[in-house]
Formats: sequence, C-alpha cells, structure tokens
Amino acid sequence: MFQINLPPYETNIRQQNGRSQIFDILRRRYVALTPEEWVRQHFIHFLIDHKGYPSALMANEISLSVNGMWRRCDSVLFSKLNSPRMIMEYKAPSVKITQSVFSQINAYNQVLRVPYLVVSNGMQHYCCFIDYEQNAIRYLTDIPAYSDLKP
Repeated sequence: MFQINLPPYETNIRQQNGRSQIFDILRRRYVALTPEEWVRQHFIHFLIDHKGYPSALMANEISLSVNGMWRRCDSVLFSKLNSPRMIMEYKAPSVKITQSVFSQINAYNQVLRVPYLVVSNGMQHYCCFIDYEQNAIRYLTDIPAYSDLKP
C-alpha cells in the first residue's frame, strides 16, 4: 500500500463490498484499510514483534471525553493493573507531524495522564516521556522496549 519506515509483517487483507480491509489483531476484526490504518497496524506489530509489548495490554480506538466531546485515542498501552501507560497517535504517511498533532495527543493525555506519548506517520516516529514529579518532558531517541518502560 504505502512505503513506510517500519518493519514489514504478514498483513491479512481482504476485499469486502469493493473495499480493502485489514485485520486488526487488537480489535480482532477487519477494519477499513486507510493510510492511517496501514500505519497503525504496522506500528502495533512493530511494538509486539520487535519491542516486546504484550498485545493483551494494548487496545485500539479507546473512547474518552475531552472537554465534553467524545474522542478516540488511536492506541493505548495499559499496565497489568489496567491503568493507561502510553498513548499512540497515528497519521497517514502524507500527513506531516506538526504541533497540532502533539496538541491532539496532549488533549488526550489531559484525561489519561500517561508517562509515554508516541506519534507516528509511518515515516517519522516520536516518543516522549513525561516526568510528572519533575514537571518535565523528555523526547526519546527511540521507541523503548516494553521491558525498558518506567512504571
């Protein structure tokens, strides 16, 4: 579909009513194959297959109320105690990662208060760690392995 800067995986794509769909292993169903969904599925597989993230602790399309309006986080990683640990926001490869993308994920984080935020358009990936005790944000040079995440 699109060339992206993520490892390939064996996709499961089908045609339904003349439209392409891709299997989402987290939602356990086929979803519309859009450029953003292509990035999401590759990123999820990257986290699971290459970074050791447990799929059982991840979910896609998590609804939450932001300033009285319902929004959906693209993906969320939870702790074993079911508290959110990481929010992931995806964009199509043609969409530039701008301040508005960071503002969007920050709005979600005003509700969830996670220590990690990730933004990716499939070509560029950004991850930051939020230290609430020190009131500081640190941009990381790589997406951390699951075993390296701070509590």
